Parts: sequence; C-alpha cells; structure tokens
Amino acid sequence: MVQMIDEKYEEVVMGLIVSSGDARSLAMEAIQAAKAKAFDKANALMAECEIALTKAHNIQTELIQKEIRGEHVQIMLLMVHAQDHLMNAIVVKEMAMEIIELHHKIE
Repeated sequence: MVQMIDEKYEEVVMGLIVSSGDARSLAMEAIQAAKAKAFDKANALMAECEIALTKAHNIQTELIQKEIRGEHVQIMLLMVHAQDHLMNAIVVKEMAMEIIELHHKIE
C-alpha cells in the first residue's frame, strides 16, 4: 500500500478545515445580511459559501478516491476534526438557506 506523506496529508486536511470553515462563516454572514434586509448581499455570500463548500467537498472526494484505489489514508484526530467541520458547514449552509428564505418572505 502507498501511504501519503504525513506533511502533505496534514496540508490536505488543513485545506479541508479551512474551506469548510470559510463556507460556514459565509453562510452565517449571509444570515446576518438577510436579517438586515440585504438580500442581494445574502445571495452573493451564499454563492461564495457554495464555492468554498465545493472546494472542501472536492478535497474530501480526493481522499476517498485515494482510499478506494488502495492508497492508505491515515485516520488521525485532525481528519476527524476536518470531517466535523465539513458536516457542520453543510448543515449551517442548509439552515442559512431556510433562514434567508424566511427573512425574505417576512419582508
């Protein structure tokens, strides 16, 4: 089995954490924009959120594909943390979409 170099692995996992964190932050900022009735800004922030989330998802997919090809992917606490960030970002994005829609309907 081929094993990913630790330093490179950590760099990839940190990319997953950063992209996921960016997506979550953008979704939260979009909620605040919707609260302020700045719906164009909220929509733009959600578009940015989607880009960051896609980047994170692509990193995750790359790691899964490595595992499928038989390349060992280390499961470290850092990876568990990264997956947690990704799942939280996905949930926050979905909730943000609903909250923005509600604010829009109220307005």
